Amino acid sequence: MSDAMSAEFDTVAEWTADVAVELGPDHRVPAGCRGSGSPAALDWLVERLDLASGETLVDCGAGVGGPAAYAAQRTEVRPLLVEPEAGACRAARTLFAHPVVRADAAALPVADGSVDAAWALGVLCTTEAQLELLRELLRVTRTPGRIGLLVLVAAEPLGEAEVPEGNHFPTMDAFHRLVDEAGLRIDEACGTDQLDPVPGEWSRRVDAVTAELTARHGDDRAWQQAERQSDLIGELIADGRISAELFSLRRRR
Repeated sequence: MSDAMSAEFDTVAEWTADVAVELGPDHRVPAGCRGSGSPAALDWLVERLDLASGETLVDCGAGVGGPAAYAAQRTEVRPLLVEPEAGACRAARTLFAHPVVRADAAALPVADGSVDAAWALGVLCTTEAQLELLRELLRVTRTPGRIGLLVLVAAEPLGEAEVPEGNHFPTMDAFHRLVDEAGLRIDEACGTDQLDPVPGEWSRRVDAVTAELTARHGDDRAWQQAERQSDLIGELIADGRISAELFSLRRRR
């Protein structure tokens, strides 16, 4: 993983957990979802994957675990968090009472067909092993293979100098080829720009976490790297060069 990615998902992840704990329980899930899902996006995935109480959900590349915790609160699904960065694993254990395993998305430590559903939010575009990731998600899920993705998709191929460090944004055509080669099909899709805006209270809690992180760590290189990554991605989205897309996938018959 690149230095910028490690800064965000290792060092900054632990700082985020510390701040969220101090700000109170209502800040934990919004803090844990910074950059990985809004309530409307998570609601869309929960509904399209038809998650139900008692079912198992693998969150692949879970970060600090906010999206999985959101799903658990809404549906009483039982998450397993899989995350490669040690700092994010420790942060997830601090914030949420869900099992956490440190492992790579392309080699999940989960038995074949042993979970009901899986998702990877903002993860596919951070690895070159994109086909392996999709095949792993399919391998571990029971038929029909309920899989959710949040993917940053490029409108056109981007030059190396234009892509934030450690990212690999597929075009929509390339993504469709990956899905097909992995043995999957797209059941439903939705651009996040079509969803309801983020609720004000959620935004205020995220802003409170960000403000406290900036006050404490604004001069730290890791924070500056993570914020620069976020700013670059925001600029690409604002320019229409990439977009955040949601997908509900199933095993191809």
